[in-house]
Amino acid sequence: MNSYGSFPGVRPRRLRTTTALRRMVAETRLHPADLVLPAFVREGITEPVPIQAMPGVVQHTRDTLRKAATEAVQAGVSGIMLYGVPEDAKKDAAGTAGTDPDGILQVAIRDVKAEVGDELVIMSDLCLDEFTDHGHCGVLDTDGRVDNDATLERYAEMAQFQADAGVHVVAPSGMMDGQVGVIRDALDTVGKEDVSILAYTAKYSSAFYGPFREAVGSSLKGDRKTYQQDPANNRESLRELALDLEEGADMVMVKPAGPYLDILAKVAASVDVPVAAYQISGEYAMVEAAAEKGWIDRDRAILETLTGIRRAGAQMILTYWATEAAHKLRQL
Repeated sequence: MNSYGSFPGVRPRRLRTTTALRRMVAETRLHPADLVLPAFVREGITEPVPIQAMPGVVQHTRDTLRKAATEAVQAGVSGIMLYGVPEDAKKDAAGTAGTDPDGILQVAIRDVKAEVGDELVIMSDLCLDEFTDHGHCGVLDTDGRVDNDATLERYAEMAQFQADAGVHVVAPSGMMDGQVGVIRDALDTVGKEDVSILAYTAKYSSAFYGPFREAVGSSLKGDRKTYQQDPANNRESLRELALDLEEGADMVMVKPAGPYLDILAKVAASVDVPVAAYQISGEYAMVEAAAEKGWIDRDRAILETLTGIRRAGAQMILTYWATEAAHKLRQL
């Protein structure tokens, strides 16, 4: 103690003394409306199929998908991102099941639209990887490489079919050069100017996608390093951002979220459009696995990871905990 008064005079801990005080001065607030629920719907099943690497997540039937959408609305979640999982026999080199009007993804969009209407923002993954027998995000050339421009033609068709099914937002995730511009033109050409584009602007080639491959029944052999971004790169994400905005992206995304919070913060500081981040399957699986072992407090870890993503600048967070987390937030 200093004989002339207390030391230190500045005590930041004063603002941490009670729950109510901490809540009052919190700089970041997480709300159910910040959350988007990714959901998988699988063709040809009569009961939900648990995803082993993602405890608590399932491949939905059409009926259980409708129920999940209703529960998300009731919890206050803003959106749902739909992924279609076709029967293996329907996969081919061009991913034609992705542009079948009666394909599982288009059917799922119509189902959710009929169930919840405009109460939930219906988003759809616009990519070929779920529908190709080789598992890549595009069509292949004669040398087995992903053909960027031929893939863009397929993306344009997919966008139109998804828009016809009633989707609010298409989300091209394949990281093809020029994909946003081609999709915007394709939508406008058929009078779907109101359908928004959520660009997967900075999508990194990550080790954390592993459980997702099970979730969509991926046929991939090899990797996607020739089109997804290199985890070592930083400035490249801002170049991708500039291109997506120039091509007409309405919203932009960083994926994965947790390992790339530095990229997310830079993107959020650079734009005046909404910014999303995707807390991917591996991020989810790590928390669930550690919690199952009793190594961490599951509920606290869920909200802490989501708050960190929000603090870094994401206005929307895609997370498999969306509905559960929304309920927890409403109880705080």
